[in-house]
Amino acid sequence: MRIVPAQHVKPFLRGNKHDFNDALAIAQAAQHPEIHVVTIKSQYQQDIQAIHRLRRGLIKERSALSSRMRGLLAEYGITIPERISSVRAEIPLILEDAENGLGDLFRAALERSYQQLLHLDEELAWHNRSLKALVVASTPCQNLLTVPGFGEVVATAFYAAIGDGTAYRKGRDVAAALGLVPAQYSTGGRERLLGISKRGDSELRGLLIHGARAVVAKVGNKTDALSLWIKRVIERRGYNKAVVALANKMARMGWAILRNNTQYKVTAAAA
Repeated sequence: MRIVPAQHVKPFLRGNKHDFNDALAIAQAAQHPEIHVVTIKSQYQQDIQAIHRLRRGLIKERSALSSRMRGLLAEYGITIPERISSVRAEIPLILEDAENGLGDLFRAALERSYQQLLHLDEELAWHNRSLKALVVASTPCQNLLTVPGFGEVVATAFYAAIGDGTAYRKGRDVAAALGLVPAQYSTGGRERLLGISKRGDSELRGLLIHGARAVVAKVGNKTDALSLWIKRVIERRGYNKAVVALANKMARMGWAILRNNTQYKVTAAAA
């Protein structure tokens, strides 16, 4: 069985959209030699991906709820910093303060919203524990943890997307699939490279960049091969581009580890 990406089928669609034309477009796209089919995930990969999707949704819900409470309190002249930890600490104090001018009706509603925030924290904690348990039970994820910038969240998300790496010929293909290589707009023999293409899984790309930023921020006086490479990139291209360059390298190293069932080697990282 082969799964053809929908965005590659659309250009082959002729006439009105109905089942016959859809099937014809799919058949034509599947026969095209340049079409890259979608890798079929195992049930284990699907389970990990589902945990990540649910976790991401909970984070968005918690952020929205926090912003909503902060916005409503600002209308009463009560301001809270944006951090979730500040909201979690300040709301009980505001509820206990009888002199802050809040009405009984809004105070009761704010209490329920605060309890909802605590419930979301508990759900997120459960999902985080589930990811930790997945890492303990998965040798590939444990191997990925040896790469600088790969934590439990990044390792499980990367494994869920890439699998054993056999769907890609080389690490650069993985980086390109995740949008971590320059977009190109060339014509007439004149090459023009833009910023990163940002194709593929935006959530996984963001996780890799966050992991890379953590590594770059603590490069300090380290003298290992990877740290020296990071310092050279910072000197030539600047801090932010060094972060993206490291995220690109992390994707390629992660593919090599999954493909070869090995662990991170410092000497090979900067090659």
